[in-house]
Amino acid sequence: MQSPTKKTVLYDAHVALGARMAPFGGFLMPIQYEGIIAEHTATRTAATVFDTCHMGQFRISGPRACEDLEHLVSAPVATMEVGQCRYGYLCNEQGGVLDDEITYRLGPTAFMMVVNAGTQDGDRAWIASHLSAGTVLEVLSPDMSKLDLQGPQSARILRQIVEQPLDGMKYYRFAGNRIAGQRVLVSRTGYTGEIGFEIYAPRTMARAIWDQCLSLGAKPAGLGARDTLRLEMGFPLYGHELSAERNAAEAGFERAIAPDKDFIGAAAVRDPAHAKQRLVGLLLDGRRAARAHDAVADSTGKQAGEVTSGSFSPSLGVSIAMAYVNKAHAAPGAKLAVRTERGDLPATVVQTPFHARATGRRPLREFL
Repeated sequence: MQSPTKKTVLYDAHVALGARMAPFGGFLMPIQYEGIIAEHTATRTAATVFDTCHMGQFRISGPRACEDLEHLVSAPVATMEVGQCRYGYLCNEQGGVLDDEITYRLGPTAFMMVVNAGTQDGDRAWIASHLSAGTVLEVLSPDMSKLDLQGPQSARILRQIVEQPLDGMKYYRFAGNRIAGQRVLVSRTGYTGEIGFEIYAPRTMARAIWDQCLSLGAKPAGLGARDTLRLEMGFPLYGHELSAERNAAEAGFERAIAPDKDFIGAAAVRDPAHAKQRLVGLLLDGRRAARAHDAVADSTGKQAGEVTSGSFSPSLGVSIAMAYVNKAHAAPGAKLAVRTERGDLPATVVQTPFHARATGRRPLREFL
């Protein structure tokens, strides 16, 4: 029997703001408030706050925690500094992606892993089954809240909320801080491409932090805008670009895969025979959008791949998509067609990110 849909600690706040709610990852989540395009644009030009309390957080610690994570995670772990986070995959033995995750190094023998909402129970079981006897796995999610404050004005807003300076925080770094005297963790991460922060705090603090962000000028944003923002950056979404059936190598995110360590599935990921397709960006002619599972055809009309995600791009003013296509058609400039119920949509393979002017990696001092 399917378990009932869960609600985050901020559910009542979303309802009060008139959000359109829908199930996602086992939770009732806000899809939009004012509208996807307005929320998308606010993230690119000002600041928005997202409820990401549905996501999972684990603490993994012990003398062999680092070695265990090196075996579990595709990205390098031992070379991480304390205060650094790194994006990677949990793979199965066949090289398929069980989940994409971010690992935070809390100390020499302590780490936090952030995983997707719908996969967190399976992730916990998978991780637990591959840990050494002295390594401890703790589930932090029930007592923790997570809010994403994103956009060029996010640093100016956050510095008015936290008690310690943000100056000098680099991209994909994190640090402890305090809000109203209570300890929180702030990381310079997010999935929008813009400069921004993820705030990890006790569950009891979530509503107060949310309200502070709004009172200081951030707009609430839902999963609809989060999807168009990540698509413009060419970031994968689990269940669309990534899955247990799709080899990690085909996704093309080489920075998430260590070239020289023995993680679970490494042999299959490095075997060229398992990478027959490539994830590419498609720029479509006009505003009509491709959708997941639409077929992609080559110039002869033969199927060459399949769309994984597609949407109108508010930043570019045209429709964009991501698709897995046969390697022969994966080079930038290749002309393809997306087959939809309303007819074929001409498409050109382009390099990602589609939106090349995002602020995410720029020096923080420019925004304080």
